[in-house]
Amino acid sequence: MHKKTAIATAVAFATLIGVVGTAQAQSASKVELWGIVDAAVRHTNNQGAARGNKTEMVGGGMSQSRWGIKVTEDLGGGSSALVELENRLNADDGSVSTPFFQLAYVGLQGPYGRLTMGRQWNVLFDVVTSTYASFPYSPYMDAYKPELGMAVGARNSNMLKYTFATPTRSFVGSLQYSFKERNDTEAIENTALSGGNPAPLVPGLVSSTLTGGALKTMGGYLRYSNSGVSLGAGYLRTELPGGSDVDAWTAGGSYRSGPLYLNLGYGLNKLKNNAVSTTNIVAATRATLRNAVDGAILNQLWGGQTSGGFQAGDANKRQMLKVGFGYQVTPKVNAGLHYFHAKQSGSGTGASNGKANFMVGAVDYAFSKRTDAYFAVDHTKVSGGTNMFIDAASQARTRTGITTGIRHRF
Repeated sequence: MHKKTAIATAVAFATLIGVVGTAQAQSASKVELWGIVDAAVRHTNNQGAARGNKTEMVGGGMSQSRWGIKVTEDLGGGSSALVELENRLNADDGSVSTPFFQLAYVGLQGPYGRLTMGRQWNVLFDVVTSTYASFPYSPYMDAYKPELGMAVGARNSNMLKYTFATPTRSFVGSLQYSFKERNDTEAIENTALSGGNPAPLVPGLVSSTLTGGALKTMGGYLRYSNSGVSLGAGYLRTELPGGSDVDAWTAGGSYRSGPLYLNLGYGLNKLKNNAVSTTNIVAATRATLRNAVDGAILNQLWGGQTSGGFQAGDANKRQMLKVGFGYQVTPKVNAGLHYFHAKQSGSGTGASNGKANFMVGAVDYAFSKRTDAYFAVDHTKVSGGTNMFIDAASQARTRTGITTGIRHRF
């Protein structure tokens, strides 16, 4: 019975993509090696307990350094097979950013769309990047990208993604579903119920979840583009290991006319925790621990100085409005300015409720189509409850950064 189900599923996938009957066609593979190497010097203030200045070389200022392999095989009949692998690195010291590929998927593309399987960008990242990204010449500034704190990790493992488009690509849409694996807090719960200390196990589960992508997700996006106008919206539900759900929405648009680029976007993340029983001590203990693990994971997804830059604490809702413009001053010089306003709420104590403002301006000079240099200034300011600060080490509420670097794409 299982064998018949597997065969039926395979046939359904092939039919969806439109490759049935082409598998035996003569085919040719195209293999492309590509990459970006970006290194910059970055200066920031209010760092560490002494709130001093910090000057460092970073392995990615405008873009994170990375390399990848793309494979396309012509299956005939307008259909093809796809493979993409992408690994990230730090150009400042040559180290690898993660111990595995950040993108790794295989798929089929045909007249009725594209189906891919593996670790991929999620639909929130897709719609923002393709529709209302911050800058026209680089979707984000890697050293300072507050909007990615709203993308629930930006990538997901164990994902099935189906992408479709009209012939003119005026409409493009995508659906995603990812499977949960190792999505289990039982060890922590049992330790606590037996009188042990679950605290040491929590960081391990959080780390395992974030590096292994053990999250169940489901969502999609739709984008419309025509005559310089692009509009899009996306939704993603993420189930955390303890059973809490994160509902994330985004919507926005952009306008291009000659050298001018304008964009506007909105994002919302809302955490829905497990209900804690008031009558059953065992159930209450399990739910409390599950919520603690899920809260720690959400803090990791929301936090980081380059992707949101302020502490989540016990808040359960975050919103962000983004607006910006870019202008091509000359054929070689591009300039851009972006502003982000965030609001955090839902803190039971009120200590993590507050607001944040982010601003970044950048100028890029193109030596050629593949090599450019850039200069950017960014500023972060947070306000509100006592736990509203940029990072725990400094507990600073303001920080300014200056970044200048060189980037080459091959």
